[in-house]
Amino acid sequence: MSSMKRASGVSLIAVVCLHPGTLRGQNATQGPVTITLDQAIELALQQNHSLLANRTNVQQNLAQEVTANLRPNPTLFADWAYLPLTTPDGGWGAYLHDLSEIDAGMSYTIERGGKRARRLQAAKDTTTVTRSQVVDNERTLTYQVASDFINVQLASSMVDLAQQNLKSFQDTVDVAQNQYRAGGISENDFQKIKLQLMQFETDLETARLTRAQALSDLRQQLGYESIPADFDVSGVFEYQPLAVNLDQLQAKALDNRPDLRAAVQGITAAKSQLELAKANGKQDLGVTGNYSHVNAGNRVTFAVNIPLPIFDRNQGEIARTQVAITQARQQEAAARGQVLTDVKQAYDALASSDRVAQMFRTTYLDVAQRSRDISEYSYRRGAGTLLDFLDAERSYRATQLAYRQAIATYMTAIEQLRQVVGTRSLP
Repeated sequence: MSSMKRASGVSLIAVVCLHPGTLRGQNATQGPVTITLDQAIELALQQNHSLLANRTNVQQNLAQEVTANLRPNPTLFADWAYLPLTTPDGGWGAYLHDLSEIDAGMSYTIERGGKRARRLQAAKDTTTVTRSQVVDNERTLTYQVASDFINVQLASSMVDLAQQNLKSFQDTVDVAQNQYRAGGISENDFQKIKLQLMQFETDLETARLTRAQALSDLRQQLGYESIPADFDVSGVFEYQPLAVNLDQLQAKALDNRPDLRAAVQGITAAKSQLELAKANGKQDLGVTGNYSHVNAGNRVTFAVNIPLPIFDRNQGEIARTQVAITQARQQEAAARGQVLTDVKQAYDALASSDRVAQMFRTTYLDVAQRSRDISEYSYRRGAGTLLDFLDAERSYRATQLAYRQAIATYMTAIEQLRQVVGTRSLP
């Protein structure tokens, strides 16, 4: 994401934190909060709770790196044997010096095979994979926010269309009422027209409900409490042509997709686990130093022990991690193929939605508009039938709704393409 976009998002977050009254619509001069798509994405990346929870996986892995780098603790031991329960002959001092037995010492395990270094490297490689997985979660969230944002724009467009249709048809009802009063149409025809008004009023209420639900879905993605309930969106909702090249898109996706990067890093992590398994197959060396006081004599003892690797040489874990490398390579190959497939499908979807939007823009919007205008003109002057007029009105409304759906589908296809490429900057 560019520095300019990130700065705009940070500015929005700063406003959220520093001016809560304004964002909750409490400042009459400011009014409700309006956000752009870039601001919505940045806010979600900062405030979405599911993403924040996933990011803690990196912190947990960093803590595991600390654990992996720890050395074994030394063991301190001591004992004092043969203490009498009553006062010994000659007193305690003589007894403790001449007759008691005291042992004190320390043991330490010396790890062989570079276990600590292998543990640390394996932990670091796991953290690297986790970081890429979190970035992939960010990629998915970005698409979801963009998709929900477009749904809000579509719903707002539907509200505007429903209001326009209602006003236009209300004018028609007014004209029909005047015609009825003047005896130009029958009462039955007037009632049919008036009854049709209910459909337009219902469309408006449905559009308003859809918009409210779309805003709620978007708010959930942004972090429910991070933005006020009366927020709105701002952005262009129209067809904007986009020229892209499939080969360039696929090449960029192979460079940018974090899930593919995680799969590649997974091979490295699997190799680190194999090296750790081999290191764990090396037997550790135990070193002990012991001081003994026995019968007035002081002695020091040193001991060294090491298990004989006759049976257990960690063969099973070594074999498992070798197979895990093969598994990781297959997963990387599958991820690479999935990236190319995703880009191809998203590219085809964009091309298809582009053709549909172009059909509406070049032909069917004008046809529906002209058909409606001609039918309305004819009906108001008594040259057309009520059935023809109502049918043209329904066709116009259906065409306008379908066109707005086509625009939303096209814009969503662009966001889908950005998601599968792994960047919002398309070549």
